[in-house]
Amino acid sequence: MVTPAAKREAVAHVCSVFEMSERRACRIIGCVRMTVRYRSRRSNDAKLRERLRALAHERRRFGYRRLHVLLRREGFIVNHKRLFRLYREERLIVRRRSGRKRALGTRAPMLIPQAPNERWSLDFVADQFIDGRRLRILVVIDDCSRECLALIADTSISGIRVARELDQVLVKHGKPRMIVSDNGTELTSNAILQWAGDHNIAWHYIAPGKPVQNAFAESFIGRLRDELLNETLFRSLSHARAVLEAWRVDYNNERPHSRLGWMSPSFYSAARRSAALCSTTAPRSGSPPSPPNRALPKARLQFRLDKNWGQRQWAYTCTVGNKLHSVGSAGAFRKCAAICHWIIYRRSSDCSGASCCSCNSIAKLS
Repeated sequence: MVTPAAKREAVAHVCSVFEMSERRACRIIGCVRMTVRYRSRRSNDAKLRERLRALAHERRRFGYRRLHVLLRREGFIVNHKRLFRLYREERLIVRRRSGRKRALGTRAPMLIPQAPNERWSLDFVADQFIDGRRLRILVVIDDCSRECLALIADTSISGIRVARELDQVLVKHGKPRMIVSDNGTELTSNAILQWAGDHNIAWHYIAPGKPVQNAFAESFIGRLRDELLNETLFRSLSHARAVLEAWRVDYNNERPHSRLGWMSPSFYSAARRSAALCSTTAPRSGSPPSPPNRALPKARLQFRLDKNWGQRQWAYTCTVGNKLHSVGSAGAFRKCAAICHWIIYRRSSDCSGASCCSCNSIAKLS
């Protein structure tokens, strides 16, 4: 008996069966009388529990964090810790599907695009109908906004079909700078190579056997399979296309994304486009010049990547202005940081810059 509720039940049982007083029963059980006499003052959560169960039944693979975002959108004011307690009491916890074990190691970080249409990712998903026929789905993802641009379902998709579908996506969303895909036969065909050359789009193929290099598409496919494909039985090709399109619209416009600050991909993409538009249309002529920045740059520890995949070589570097200076050890790095700060101060106050070369000072340390 650990919880206060269990101790209250034990004291009540001893008092009713053995006809003991509350004081004696508490002494035997080892419980404080204040705990027994406590009465909960929690508010009635019937409406919240009902809506939580409805959302969990509608979106079976959503955890309590995404359900919390959806409830807040509907006007429920609830703390995430309180919601997690109700989530456990209603036994709505999503079971994790176990996957195969993979080897862990240090890999090179993937660069994240900073604007929509900088890079797209393509991949295929395999599924089947209820009668056993095979189904293939072409997935097109914007790596910046995580927006699903297309879900093309068919029994067979050739390279010419991929090029034709990409033309329709370009009409709706514009032309990307780069497209990332694996080395499938459909994506390495002459039709795709000719299409990429005609549209002047860089097409990057990942290394063979390295799906982690196409991580954005793989992550989206995991969500697609977990939330839709494993939960739906497709009767026909038209039924599969209708269900996939409805899920794509819901994913882009309603589903909160954890890496986007719990915003939907469409809202995040619109925000990034409007921010880029404001920065490009800002008035530049006639505005007073900004005062020079006198703040001292911070010396920081960085690493550089070699030409091999996933191999990191640590180096102690110090950043002064726009220059990156390499030093030998950690002690020299600390000395370098102090000298760099002193040099920038001298340059900003009374030095002409010719005699205060940080490279010479750093060279003496290393």
